[in-house]
Amino acid sequence: MRVLAFSDLHRDLDGAARLVELSGDADLVIGAGDFASVHEGLAEAIDALAPIEAATVLVPGNNETEDDLRTAAAGWESATVLHGESAEIAGVEVFGLGAGVPVTPWDWSFDLTEDEAAGRLAGCPEGAVLVVHSPPKGHVDASSAGDHLGSTAILAAIEAKQPRLAVCGHIHESWGASSTIGETPVRNLGPEGTFFEL
Repeated sequence: MRVLAFSDLHRDLDGAARLVELSGDADLVIGAGDFASVHEGLAEAIDALAPIEAATVLVPGNNETEDDLRTAAAGWESATVLHGESAEIAGVEVFGLGAGVPVTPWDWSFDLTEDEAAGRLAGCPEGAVLVVHSPPKGHVDASSAGDHLGSTAILAAIEAKQPRLAVCGHIHESWGASSTIGETPVRNLGPEGTFFEL
């Protein structure tokens, strides 16, 4: 199975058009959050992505809420929004959790505490594909200052559930970075689109 995954589109409609074009070679498309920018432009970004016909999984970032993403994607027939839940998509078990984890410094941000995230991640099936907006602590999560801004709850979930692949975004300075936790490959995606073989 060929997977196309991206994060942090942030209202880039030209970028969305490129992803639509790339999706013709994908069996599954993953959008790991932040389609909007500070809650602006979500509907336009999702409308620009909606021509993607492949099965698609979306999780909310911290720039849009779960409810707003579900509303924006309601007319996109091949898309499934996941936030603290799993689904079988194109024959693959996928678990999604969006939001900023841990809580960010911004009062507008859609966030979860580490405890809230841990509670939602408890339902992740072993060996699933894990789609999270925020990276795991200490992996693909370095800021420009070198601080590790990821989530301890997401790290613990990957260690416990050993997903076959874990993808995230959120920390822009680590776009394109890869790591491994146990046997699980971890990738901070960024908006360009990355292909994986499952």
